[in-house]
Amino acid sequence: MTQFLRRGRLEVETDLLLGAEDVLLPSGFPATVAEGRIENARVVSERQAQAAPVRARGQAAPVRARGFDADLFAPAPAPREPAAAPRPVATSAPSAVAVSSAAGAPGTTAAIQPILDRVVPPPGPSTAARLAALDQAHASGCPHCTTATGHTSLVFGEGNPEAELVFVGEAPGETEDRTGRPFVGPAGEKLDEMIAAMGLRREDVYIANVLKSRPPDNRTPLASEVERCGPYLLAQLAIIRPKAIVTLGGPATKLLLASELGITRLRGIPAIVRLGEAEGAPFDVPVIPTFHPAYLLRNYTVETRGQVWSDLKQALAMIGREPPKRG
Repeated sequence: MTQFLRRGRLEVETDLLLGAEDVLLPSGFPATVAEGRIENARVVSERQAQAAPVRARGQAAPVRARGFDADLFAPAPAPREPAAAPRPVATSAPSAVAVSSAAGAPGTTAAIQPILDRVVPPPGPSTAARLAALDQAHASGCPHCTTATGHTSLVFGEGNPEAELVFVGEAPGETEDRTGRPFVGPAGEKLDEMIAAMGLRREDVYIANVLKSRPPDNRTPLASEVERCGPYLLAQLAIIRPKAIVTLGGPATKLLLASELGITRLRGIPAIVRLGEAEGAPFDVPVIPTFHPAYLLRNYTVETRGQVWSDLKQALAMIGREPPKRG
């Protein structure tokens, strides 16, 4: 109950600081505290209004003013220089490919990262049929999810089986566990706004997680859990064969880039990984790491939003699209 209340307080405080007009208070959250948070939010809003053209609390504005929209961001930061040392790879002489930045200028040159996938995707007459068969194979044979006990349902993934762009998170949360769908809680709503800001719909992309079952108390996935369940994600990606992958947060990024660096060091720097070795049909795909939407909610600043928007524009460039023009 203490952990639930703590999460409830955090969500309420986040909503208040983001300017939500109607906030549902969890049980045990004193109204006096809420009033204090509202007053603090009002002070923060007034200070922001003096520093930047942000709407004052209470004024009428389009709904998208609170959304993940390009108009809310500061100019995207210049592409960061790659680290002096190349990413470690499994081969002694990896080939290299040029990665273009979102602005169209030459970006980094990244060594191809071969991924050691161990699950051979099942055959089928279509991509959708193969994903469905993999879903069944995972449910009956995943060495992690078939032994885990802290979840109600498995969350395999959903979206367009022919998607050019795939978003990969770390694991289902409480709402996802209850519904069996990925990214449908508060972080999922923010991801929907991110996708819409790119000029896409949720139905246009594919969304999945490294783990298919909710970790106890929504904790970060353990390395041993990723080791056992992660290969099924790699098989999913090998079936879809997207043009680009956006990893949301540290666990997904570490799996696909085989790196121990934190997400703050890895975000914004595209890398190339090679998938599909297990089925004998390898292909190379760019991976763009960015912050998890839950982190964005906790750190809803102009700087953080600008960083994420810069990453999303890179992903659009990878699939040959441009951000939609704003009025």
